[in-house]
Amino acid sequence: MLTPPRTVVRREAGLYALERALQRRGFRHVAGADEAGRGACAGPLVAAAAVLPEGRRGEIEGLADSKLLTSASRERVYAEVVDRALAYAVVVIPADEVDARGLHVCNLAAMRRALASLTTRPEYVLTDGFGVDGLGVPGLAVWKGDRVAACVAAASVLAKVTRDRIMVELDGVFPAYGFAEHKGYITPEHSAALREHGPCREHRFSYVNVAAVSGRDGRPPRARRPGGHASEEPMERSWASGGTVGVALGEQPRPPAPVGEDVAMEGGVR
Repeated sequence: MLTPPRTVVRREAGLYALERALQRRGFRHVAGADEAGRGACAGPLVAAAAVLPEGRRGEIEGLADSKLLTSASRERVYAEVVDRALAYAVVVIPADEVDARGLHVCNLAAMRRALASLTTRPEYVLTDGFGVDGLGVPGLAVWKGDRVAACVAAASVLAKVTRDRIMVELDGVFPAYGFAEHKGYITPEHSAALREHGPCREHRFSYVNVAAVSGRDGRPPRARRPGGHASEEPMERSWASGGTVGVALGEQPRPPAPVGEDVAMEGGVR
């Protein structure tokens, strides 16, 4: 049996080239998934998935890896993604679940749930960095996918904006840590606040730097959660009602937009 030749999609071809190549091969609904907060030692891990429309409606001005955008640009692109996406989903993993299950397990589980929650079923899945199995559709893990594929970049923006908003909210409850500025990442300012005040319940006690200042660094992750302090006010928030929480689902009617490209390709995509 003859093996069809592969299609090579080059990075310099642009953010939409990979999706367009897949769509030309018959995969009309290409979903992207990404996360935000993997490197933070406080706050939730947030994953998102998105399916952008074919053609020009799916081309969002200024769309890029969320880490390359300013806060104002991310908010503008976020609104465009929500408005234009055929479907999107955002899933939040609280800090205590990251401690209990482990970061990598939670990362894959969150992306899997976000993809499974899409109201438009994807025909192909692109993920940033790590492959996600158990979806029942073909997929590809793309190195720095948020800089290569538009749907992954869209998911990156959804996840980042959602997480940043949560961290700003947490800053009002735990003002000593500066969550509104560094968003729970291990900056010198955050490290200094940890040493001075110790961790709060939104820190990840399975992280070495948090465990070290908590006095619990010899105990297993499940035992590291603090019991809380009398001065802490209970926080009402829908995204942390316990366990993995999906915070947003969206769907837009799919316009009959053609791909608008006439290059015939054979074989698979790599």
